[in-house]
Amino acid sequence: MKRVVVNIYLKEGVLDPQGKAVHHALDSLGFGEVVEDVRIGKQIVLKLNSASDKEAKEEAIKMCESLLANTVIENYDIEISDV
Repeated sequence: MKRVVVNIYLKEGVLDPQGKAVHHALDSLGFGEVVEDVRIGKQIVLKLNSASDKEAKEEAIKMCESLLANTVIENYDIEISDV
């Protein structure tokens, strides 16, 4: 069994109003160290019955391309480990 972690985030150049709001809130709370834009993403954790890391990654890519990520405006990273 494989543990698959998919991190999905907006592509560079795509506006992130939620990230802007969090950046503004952090600044208002005195966390001025946050200089760059804040980007908000999502993380999806799956357990797959795949025999190998390669199979798990191929399956996760299919899932991302079909449903999990909007590939027009989002990128994704996939991390695989044994359960």
